[in-house]
Amino acid sequence: MRGIFNDEARIQRWLDVEAALALEQAKLGMIPTAAAEEIAAKSKFDAIDMDLVLHLLAVTKHPLVPVVRALEQACENGAGEYVHFGVTTQDIIDTGLVLQMKDAYDVIRRDLLEMANHLLRLSEEHRNTPMMGRTLMLQAIPITFGFKAAIWLSEIDRHLARLDEIAPRVFVGSIVGAVGTKASFGSKAHDMEKAVNTYLGLGTPNISWQPARDRFYEFGAVMGGINATLNKIGNQLLLLAHNEFDEIAEPFGEGQVGSSTMPHKRNPAVTENSVTVSNTLKSNINMLSDITKHEHERDGAVWKMEWKIIPEICLMLSVVLANQKFVLGGLEVKKASMLNNLKLLKGYALAERIMFAAADKLGKQTAHEEVYEAAMKGIEAGVTFKEALLDNAAISGALTEAELDALLDPTTYVGASPDIVDTAIAAIRKEGRIG
Repeated sequence: MRGIFNDEARIQRWLDVEAALALEQAKLGMIPTAAAEEIAAKSKFDAIDMDLVLHLLAVTKHPLVPVVRALEQACENGAGEYVHFGVTTQDIIDTGLVLQMKDAYDVIRRDLLEMANHLLRLSEEHRNTPMMGRTLMLQAIPITFGFKAAIWLSEIDRHLARLDEIAPRVFVGSIVGAVGTKASFGSKAHDMEKAVNTYLGLGTPNISWQPARDRFYEFGAVMGGINATLNKIGNQLLLLAHNEFDEIAEPFGEGQVGSSTMPHKRNPAVTENSVTVSNTLKSNINMLSDITKHEHERDGAVWKMEWKIIPEICLMLSVVLANQKFVLGGLEVKKASMLNNLKLLKGYALAERIMFAAADKLGKQTAHEEVYEAAMKGIEAGVTFKEALLDNAAISGALTEAELDALLDPTTYVGASPDIVDTAIAAIRKEGRIG
């Protein structure tokens, strides 16, 4: 991603647009063919004088003019006179940024798909691995780890769908002149605009979007949504890695150090880094709505915010994805710890199951009241749930001790988790984006 968003790459994308412009204008007879070929040949970062660019940047106080002048100077035989013919600064910078975004999009989609495939594997491998489900931070009833992973997978699949949907809408060029009316291009303006955009692999908008930044907003918002999901997954992994849970662990390589003073530490450093960067990324998402409020036909004070926001979103999101790909690709799922945690509440997490079993004889409301009473008394007394239930006349009269033993096995109360996982994965595979 750093190869996409750096000074050299940004300038090269501007030069790519200038080259495409010249070549397509020449085909339409708007500038000489020889001049266009020379402009294209010299539209390379290494072909322009960067010392001149930096000098002119200080003199002109303009983001693009120094590059345009350096390109003009690099061109021979008078070809420089046809550089930047008819376009405005925003045409080049906007279209150049779209090209960078398109490159970044490919990297993000690739990495998100790789992460999804890790989740697909975890979902399938652990469809039957029981663990405790938790609501409001406390133990609830059992689920399977595959069920948890499949929920994450489904969310990632929807993000991939959103990425596919926005691509043709977002990746369009802007070759429309000073205020979007194409006044400087003459009668061949429309053909030229489409030709340049097609050359660059971009779509052509139905009207100027110089003051309409919803495409960049949408791009950033979708990336922000992906980041939100990754933030959630990262936080979940950190919680499950706590020693008190000890249900998962990220890969920890030979020679890796957890602490400079506590030799025993095996910190989830990569997961932690993903969450840190993800939290920082959110500040850029918060600024997104501001980029849409252009005054009149161009507003530099607003427009230039994109030059910070969009690259930073892509750069930071790529870090989060790289971290979580690493973690999920080698995630250690600790089945024994999960099983121990299922027994942590001495059977009380199966209260719902006991209630419904007793309801056949007592009725649901009565069963709820009796199980509630037994649970509250048992917890206060510090006894097991089985002991508390046997001490309750109504429950012990409705269910035998053998039935209670069977009902209090947490590994057999995961509901339809395995089947739900299978159904979800089948639906995801059918969509064709994953697996």
